[in-house]
This record gives sequence, C-alpha cells and structure tokens, in this order.
Amino acid sequence: MTEVKAELVGTVWKVLVKTGDSVEVDQELIILESMKMEIPVVAPRAGTVHEVKVKETEVVAENQVLVVLA
Repeated sequence: MTEVKAELVGTVWKVLVKTGDSVEVDQELIILESMKMEIPVVAPRAGTVHEVKVKETEVVAENQVLVVLA
C-alpha cells in the first residue's frame, strides 16, 4: 500500500478518484486549495485506489493521508 499525503495545509477542493479506480503515475487524484491557489495531488505510482480518506470541503493538515493506493 502507498499512502498519498498532503504536502501542505489546505482545503479539499475536488476529489477526482473513487475507491476501485485504476490510476496512472502522475495522474491527479485530488485538488487542494490553499491561499486561493489550486494544488494538484498526483499519484506517485500506478495502481488501484484502495481508499479515499478525505471529502470535498474538508480542511487537511500537512502530511495527512489523502488517498491509499494498492
């Protein structure tokens, strides 16, 4: 399992994947908003989305797990 974490504090603006989705390396999984900027969170490797741990409008902390890839 690979945990994809937030690199900064922000708000989940959009969740682009759901459990069971296949993803490619560098595919956008989630878009965070911080200081009026949109920051994409991308897959570090190809795999399957095992779990999405956040929902839209949720505020996340730095290093918080957002998505788990299998």
